[in-house]
Amino acid sequence: MNWIELCDLSQLDEIESLSSNQYFSGVAVFKHSTRCGTSSFVKKMFERSWDKTSNIPVYHLDLIRNKNISNEIAKRWNVNHESPQLIVLKENKVTYQASHSSISASNAISSVL
Repeated sequence: MNWIELCDLSQLDEIESLSSNQYFSGVAVFKHSTRCGTSSFVKKMFERSWDKTSNIPVYHLDLIRNKNISNEIAKRWNVNHESPQLIVLKENKVTYQASHSSISASNAISSVL
């Protein structure tokens, strides 16, 4: 998986900009708690099922180290804070969000096609 580490608030502006870039179908953010077994399991399942040929950049947010970024995501994109959680944006709008066992790589990709 070609994760892009999300570790700075300024990257949220970058994500929004990329979500409107014609080259990319959308942008995904995977929020993960490194202290949670369920989150680790879901992350592994997501990595196995993600279509690596898609042109959707995927950002990885370590919630333990970057709680402030998760809080800003919830506020900026009007989503509840959950972990694990997958959020997909296209043209600065959330097209897909899911948490825990509801996370589906194929549904995430389909949400921006």
